Amino acid sequence: MDSDILREGEQLDDLGRENFRLIQRKDRFRFGMDAVLLAAFARVHARERVIDLGTGTGVIPILMRARYQCRSFTGLELDAVSADMALRSVRFNGLEEDIRIVCGDIRNTRELFEPGSFDVVTSNPPYMTVGSGAPPKDEPVAGARHEYFCTLEDTVKAAAYLLREQGRLYLVHRPMRLAQIICMLVRYRLEPKRMQLVYPNISGEPNLVLIECRKGGGQGLRMDPPLIVYVEDGKYTGQLLEIYYGE
Repeated sequence: MDSDILREGEQLDDLGRENFRLIQRKDRFRFGMDAVLLAAFARVHARERVIDLGTGTGVIPILMRARYQCRSFTGLELDAVSADMALRSVRFNGLEEDIRIVCGDIRNTRELFEPGSFDVVTSNPPYMTVGSGAPPKDEPVAGARHEYFCTLEDTVKAAAYLLREQGRLYLVHRPMRLAQIICMLVRYRLEPKRMQLVYPNISGEPNLVLIECRKGGGQGLRMDPPLIVYVEDGKYTGQLLEIYYGE
């Protein structure tokens, strides 16, 4: 069966949940820990409609489907090759009735969806502005890491349009841009309500931030306990093992 769904250069990677697997290619952008942490950080109820902006190969909708059993997920992806891999992963896992993949541009959200169509938006957007750092030569990889095709404002603006009033946005990003992120969220009426910093180890600085926002929500931000990735011997902490494998 694997040979029937895989194309040249592709492989199936185990997601560690419900035997779900994901099609990926080694020569293209592959999901990282940030996507796994976002899927675990987000909170979704059974009948809610969820959309993942910039879904790549569809890892976040598939992981969230495994966690929450929700049956209305949409993944929006600009890159046609990644969107195709996401669609085939959905089919491989038998999730066609639960997850829909749309190939389209976040910047054209108004042409693709009605306003207020979703209860929850998730996004793992590019972290780096154009001109910061050396971009990869491969265009899809560069677009996943740098804001060539989707800026922070593009993501926030799209989320504000797609969410119903009191709907929720779940975002993962870099702490170094936290001031800009919060200002942008508030500008579009997405009030930060819950935040968690992710530390590589107990003595290091945080390298990721997870944020929950509510459209039209009142003031009041709660900080979750910090999430530590590794213990001293380089192994995952109990927190991480629970997130990845439910151990």
